[in-house]
Amino acid sequence: MKLSVIGGGGVRSPLLAKSIAQRAKKLGITELVFMDIDEEKLRIYGGLSAELSRRLNPKLAFSVTKDPVEAVRDADYLITAIRVGGDSLRVQDERIALSLGVLGQETTGAAGFSFSMRSVPALAEYCELARRYAKPSIKVFNFTNPAGLVSQTLRDMGYDFTYGICDAPIGMLSQFAALYGVRPEELEGECYGLNHLSFFPSIRLHKKELLQELLTREDALEKTDLRYFEKDLLLHMGLGLNEYLYYFYYREKALSNILNAPSTRGERIEEINRRMTEELSGMDVKRDFEACLRCFERFYEERENAYMEGETGIHRDSSPALSSGGDGYAGVALRFLEILKSGKAGTMILSVPNRGAIPGLKDDDVVEISCEITESSVRPHRFPEVDERALELIRRVKSYERFASRALRRRSIKDAVDCLMLHPLVNSYSLAKELCEKYLELNAPYCGGWS
Repeated sequence: MKLSVIGGGGVRSPLLAKSIAQRAKKLGITELVFMDIDEEKLRIYGGLSAELSRRLNPKLAFSVTKDPVEAVRDADYLITAIRVGGDSLRVQDERIALSLGVLGQETTGAAGFSFSMRSVPALAEYCELARRYAKPSIKVFNFTNPAGLVSQTLRDMGYDFTYGICDAPIGMLSQFAALYGVRPEELEGECYGLNHLSFFPSIRLHKKELLQELLTREDALEKTDLRYFEKDLLLHMGLGLNEYLYYFYYREKALSNILNAPSTRGERIEEINRRMTEELSGMDVKRDFEACLRCFERFYEERENAYMEGETGIHRDSSPALSSGGDGYAGVALRFLEILKSGKAGTMILSVPNRGAIPGLKDDDVVEISCEITESSVRPHRFPEVDERALELIRRVKSYERFASRALRRRSIKDAVDCLMLHPLVNSYSLAKELCEKYLELNAPYCGGWS
């Protein structure tokens, strides 16, 4: 089995290589290819990934390449994790929104639309290559942000072999499992919503319901990503909340914190990545492998500890990335393969078409939801009754995503204004129009032809 990663020169690549190498034999993965168009990043992070894979699993055929056809040819699975325009354009996406008093978070906020203007055309090209060169049964797991909107647009373009993945829901379940001293797979979490806008109405351990207990446990509020919400909000909603809902339920606080912080999330990531890349660039990965790992872990831990800190004022302490047991988004993709390999039905959270699972949404609306996976199907769990407050927010953001998808496919300025005007964190025609103008100017080198 061949698995290829598009964006294999990204800073998260060593984590991905570690997870795949450790589980390759069990899953039947015999060939792993990391592809990236950035030669220097591929040399550094692809090289570190290659050496890590070789030491963990010398029988796994690992290669790096700049050639997308070579990566895609005869592949069984692709993982796409690209950042068109690099960290610098992320910073500009966010700053443009903030200059207008609008949240600029790159997936939940208005900046996500700007990012998708660059992401979608590039991903569509890779999907076309997959159709032409990959196995007929190819499945593409997309982690490129904004994952929900990107997944919606790719599906609307006819790429029905694509699935959106995110490590936020499984990350929260893993945190809950740690509180009870059990393995994450022992917890059953029912989830519905959209990417970065999802809700847990039920969390069970050996069929015992734990949700209300978790919403009141002090250690859950301190050691899990429920830390971003006040206890009274959690009890008021009575649901487990994806951490990105912070931007909706504390909008004015998030905006004020970001504007008063010395740097945005994007600026901090850009600076950390720059320092890490500079230090690793002068090291020999084979001769100084252990030193390279220490360097990577030091910077990556700094990056993870800063997660949402500027927006919330809350610092979290992360375990060393490579020595911890977490699999991140790699674990989501590998869980899919694990279920197929077992020959038995299994459950996981994916971004897939709704198909009647959440009432009030269209069948082709891409939702983030618990799914039953079998060898022949991916079936979202049905939720005949959902919280009305949650559903209202889900429907409004999905309306934004529908118009955004149409704008991206048609390269329509009118649809772009409409989508931003509908976004609950913009909610203004004048702001939407100005954002659209600024984002079109910023992204002109990547996506011309808008009218």
